Amino acid sequence: MKNLPKETTGALEARLARELPGYARRVLDALEDAGHEAWVVGGWVRDALLGVSGHDVDVTTRAPWPEAARVLRAANITVHETGTAHGTVTAVVDGMTVETTTYRVEGGYSDRRHPDEVRFVDDVRADLARRDFTVNAMAFHPARGLLDPYGGRADLAARVIRAVGSPRRRFEEDALRVLRAVRFACRLDATIEPATQEALVACAGELDDIAQERIGQELDGILATGRAAWALRHEFAVLEAALPELAPLAGFDQRSPYHAYDVLEHTARVCAGAEEFAGGLPTRALRWAALLHDVAKPACWSVDDSGRGHFFDHPRQGARTLRAVMGRMALPTEVTRAAAALVELHDLPVSATSVSVRSMLAELERRASGQARPLAFALLDLKRADAVAKAPAFRSYATELDEVGAALRSALAAGPVYRVRDLAVGGEDVLHACGIEPGPRVGMVLEQLFAAVMAGELPNDRATLLAQMRW
Repeated sequence: MKNLPKETTGALEARLARELPGYARRVLDALEDAGHEAWVVGGWVRDALLGVSGHDVDVTTRAPWPEAARVLRAANITVHETGTAHGTVTAVVDGMTVETTTYRVEGGYSDRRHPDEVRFVDDVRADLARRDFTVNAMAFHPARGLLDPYGGRADLAARVIRAVGSPRRRFEEDALRVLRAVRFACRLDATIEPATQEALVACAGELDDIAQERIGQELDGILATGRAAWALRHEFAVLEAALPELAPLAGFDQRSPYHAYDVLEHTARVCAGAEEFAGGLPTRALRWAALLHDVAKPACWSVDDSGRGHFFDHPRQGARTLRAVMGRMALPTEVTRAAAALVELHDLPVSATSVSVRSMLAELERRASGQARPLAFALLDLKRADAVAKAPAFRSYATELDEVGAALRSALAAGPVYRVRDLAVGGEDVLHACGIEPGPRVGMVLEQLFAAVMAGELPNDRATLLAQMRW
């Protein structure tokens, strides 16, 4: 995240006025021209202060929502009544949406997530007072400038996440804010202010009252920042409350010559390594796999007669745990399938041979159909990250994988066989060459040929395969 531009207040406000999208300006102007005060709030203000352009603009206004809707429609702006119970309508200008909400304050949060009541008010400062963090509690208007009653601009410059008002009250109102604090700290490369930190740890257990789908969205957002390693090291109390399967990793001594760290620190290093080896652009599946690749180690742990620890079957069990976690959090099925394949195969032996990389592709295809090619490179990145997170004597394997990567690229360029449908023959060929009727035997013949080609016993040559079937 780039540093906050060094600007005088006047220069900053002039820049924000220039950068405010025209569609948002039109909504503001329509409301103001009708005599209703209105401001831009939320993420656009925060990101614009950082010099990051954004398209998602929210507006808050003194106008009651029915009046806001009437005014906007009178200005030939399409309006959808999307959240009127909370005073929100959605304006559509040039295909872009602008959520427009009446100034409001909120009552108690008996379910730890949603306000029991919403009361509309006349003062934008009262509206800002209900917001979660100071960096999100600023408002901007092209003519009136920046309204920053809680020091959000200074906190943004200092990279500090601070709750608005009483931290404990903010988190008790909405327990999901505990995870949001970590996500913003990760995204903004920030620290969490001590009183806010104390309150979020104290309130982390209240995440039990939050829907798993919402927790999944926040965890996905934390991973997307690329700073999961920081979160595991500095905010583990929150992460284990959100994802209890992580709890056994902390302090778990692996008692193995391959490892110099407990499972938690090893996992943090793998998350950081995955970011590095993927050039800062790992897929969602790789990020989830890095987080959970060793999640089953404590459950699979055993000790031999020499006192050495072993984790037999932990990749398969870890994939099962990952599927359960991502399933209950309603994360996308394709991402879950891909991440599970990476976890299950992260200890798969591979070498820089055509047979080995084709076997790797086949195993990935079997677990995540249609995703084998991209997953093959993600798997190598995961294995590299896993290697550099081990004891120093075993880290050189990460460089050995470069040769595997070269073999993989050569195999892909040559058009490898790693699925039955890649064979130079098909079902019709089997029927004619073997003189059999359609049925399960056709698939059996193709599978036998596929196995022979995969093992390097036969070339994927049509004439050779036909001859083999007739033999």
